[in-house]
Amino acid sequence: MSARLYWDGSYEIALHLINAHPVVNLADVTLGQIFEWTVALPEFADDPVLVNDGLLQAIYQDWYEELPENRIRTDRPPDIG
Repeated sequence: MSARLYWDGSYEIALHLINAHPVVNLADVTLGQIFEWTVALPEFADDPVLVNDGLLQAIYQDWYEELPENRIRTDRPPDIG
């Protein structure tokens, strides 16, 4: 059984949304879509009424930071110059 998701778990929600929507262009995603997609997740167990823009923005930010092109590479030394 998967862990239940709640609004205060923005990182966990973001990971589930990445898996549920792997080819979405995040630049085109609205907070309304994040809300709809989150409450549609089977693991989501919180009250949809408790959401606010700050929570949705936190999910968006976590999602953005987890995209491969936004991750900091640690397998090479940093550019100095």
